[in-house]
Amino acid sequence: MRMGLFFLVITMALWGFSLGAVHKVGDSAGWSPAADYQKWASSNTFHVGDTLVFEYNKQLHNVKQVKREDFESCNAASPIATYTTGSDSISLKSSGDYYYFCGFAGHCQAGQKVHVKV
Repeated sequence: MRMGLFFLVITMALWGFSLGAVHKVGDSAGWSPAADYQKWASSNTFHVGDTLVFEYNKQLHNVKQVKREDFESCNAASPIATYTTGSDSISLKSSGDYYYFCGFAGHCQAGQKVHVKV
């Protein structure tokens, strides 16, 4: 019986490490120019294995992952990745800084951008 309990504890521990938190970007506001993403990001803690979920109207928005320089200047010309489904789940696979913004004209400049530090 002790051996069974040992394996159960080990299995639960390993399973727990493989499941990360799910963060809905912007919480109830979702992915739109109406949210304060700097405040949202600073009120969350992100870890390797967590997932970011961007929910939005795909007719009005998208999500572009970009380099820091492009994030700061809202330059959508050379994204690392572009997401367009309206319900995008992005896994944070390594530590570091991740930068996202909406690539529709004027949205990034209006504040629809988020920097996540893992």
